[in-house]
Parts: sequence; structure tokens; C-alpha cells
Amino acid sequence: MRILIGCGGTGGHIYPAIAIADAMKAKHASVEFLFVGKKGGMEMEIIPTTGYPIIGIDIKGLQRKKIIPNLTLPFLLLKSLYQARKIIRNFKPNIVIGTGGYACLPTLLAAYTQGIPTLIQEQNSVAGLTNRLLARLVTKICVGYPAVAFPCAKKKIVVTGNPVRPSIYTPKLAQGTARDHFNLVQYKKCLLVIGGSGGADQLNTTILATIPYLHGLGLQILWITGKRYFPVIQHHLTTQLQGGITRCYPFVDHMAMAYAAADMVVSRAGALSIAELCVAQKPTILVPSPHVVHDHQTKNSLPLVAQGAAISLADKDCSQLLLVEIVSLLHNKTKQMAMIQQMEPFKVLHTHALDKITEEIWRLAKT
Repeated sequence: MRILIGCGGTGGHIYPAIAIADAMKAKHASVEFLFVGKKGGMEMEIIPTTGYPIIGIDIKGLQRKKIIPNLTLPFLLLKSLYQARKIIRNFKPNIVIGTGGYACLPTLLAAYTQGIPTLIQEQNSVAGLTNRLLARLVTKICVGYPAVAFPCAKKKIVVTGNPVRPSIYTPKLAQGTARDHFNLVQYKKCLLVIGGSGGADQLNTTILATIPYLHGLGLQILWITGKRYFPVIQHHLTTQLQGGITRCYPFVDHMAMAYAAADMVVSRAGALSIAELCVAQKPTILVPSPHVVHDHQTKNSLPLVAQGAAISLADKDCSQLLLVEIVSLLHNKTKQMAMIQQMEPFKVLHTHALDKITEEIWRLAKT
């Protein structure tokens, strides 16, 4: 059996695709995979490190606030559609999957025109533009949130949860091992800060300003800044801050280690990050990005906040309130335990997501 996967743009689209491929491979060792991504996209760097082959196509996204950059988009779409059709003709997949990103549109559209079964996996509470456009054409839609809406028949939609990498929850890593991995000390509480694959300007700026206070609270910090912000932050840490422990990275491949090392987390509210945090069961303060389409990160956070499973703080309020929220949560063990307990339904949903998704893929591919 051959499976073609289109993905890209952000880690939130790429890592679900990898998790799905790994899960299918674990169940059916003979399955062959080929990924399709955007030339120059981060997927072209990440996917090869996992051992899966990937081919890049010429596509870009819609610039919502600009007109001139969009003038070439129809021509690129036609070119990428031709490229995708050629890839499909050569690879001959039994099913084509999309997990979001620009490369999904021509890839799944080409599969549809050739009568090949198709499946998309939507991570967010608000469906992305690419997946909304494909909804009427694809065979099946797997969603991470029950309330996500698509312009298609409801019978196409299956609520599966989001595909969290099994390394996050099995085998469960010892905190001591994880702290050794990042050269952290064993006896201090650890605050994990996750800015997302694109980084987070306001969040990073706030953390940088409050590091002396966080160190004063006895916290050590494990900080994933995003590649864009890393050089400036690392320079500041090495030249202007003395004392305390802060380990700073542009990106971390082994997130299971990062979660295991942490006692508390401050994170963007990407759908995959939320799913991983629920499975890892870490007391979390979410800071949704205000720059995403339809404010979907805020919507991603709402089910957890309503359940008492997480705290949400607006990005614009970071500089005034983030330190207050961290201090409050740090000194309230009862609240930390209550948040972990309230995460349990979300943990169950996302832990079993890969089984549900791979069952749908196998069924469609066999037919």
C-alpha cells in the first residue's frame, strides 16, 4: 500500500502528519509513504530527518491583506496542480492525506480528479482555508474538536482528537532524565515556555523582561523561542543576565523531553500544543496568538478554560499579567492538581486519536 501526505507551513501541520505516518507504519510495516510540501517550507527540513521522502511543489499562500503578491497565485496553483498530478501518477497512492498547509490544496485536488480516496485531518477549532476549500471534495474529514464546522455533509466528519506523537505519553519519561538532557538542575522547579514554531513576539519579550523575577522565585526556565527570535534572545541572555538557569532553544525536536522536564508551562495555543499538553498533563497558562486567522488559537483554548483545565491570557495583557499568573499558579498546588484532573477527558480524546485516524485511513485505502 502507498500513502501520499500533503502537509506544511507550521509544526502544527507537519508533526500530525509524521505521527500519522509513524502510527500507520507501526501497524502495517509494508506501507510506503511519500510527503508533499512547499518548496522552501520548514517541512522540507523536518520531514527528511524522520526518514520519510518528500517532494516540494511550487505553491504559496493567500496574502489576506495584500493584493499584488496574490496576482501570481492562480498561475502557481496551476503549476502546483500539474506537479501534484505528476507525483501521483508516478507514486500511484492508494489514498492521499492532508494535514493542512499550502501544499495540501493542489495535492488533494489532484487526487480527487483522479478518483483516489482522500482524507484531511483538521487540528484547530476553526477549519483552515485550505481544508474548508477541500471539504466538499474529500472522502473523509478527521477533526480534533467536536464543534469544528465544514461546508459539507456531516457524515464525512469524524471526531478523532488530534494525533499526538506516542513519544509524549509512552514510555513515560522520568523527570530526572529529561532535566539531565537539557542540563537543568534536579531540585528546582522548571517553567517551560513554548513560543510555537513561528515564535511569539509579545510572549518572548515579556519572558525576557521577567527572567530575573522568575529566577528570584526559584524557577529555572526551559525556553523554546522560535528560530526568528533566538539569536537576539540568546545574545541578551549571555551578555546581560547573570545568575539563575535559563536554557534557550530555537526549536526542540524531542518535545517529550521538554514536557517531562517541566513542572509548569506557558505556551501558545496551537491545537497540537494543547493536545500534547493535555496528554503530558502539565499545569498550563495559554497565551493565544492574536495574529492567526479567525483568532482560532483563542477558540482552541476555550474548551480547556471552560473545564478549568488551563488558564488563558490575552497576548496584549502579557506584559502586565503573565508574571502575576505564573506566581499565582506556582504557589497554588491545589489548583495545579485540579487543572491536571480536568485535563483527563482531553487526554483520553487525544491519546486515542491516532488509532481512530489510522483506522479511517486503512478502511478508505482498502476500498
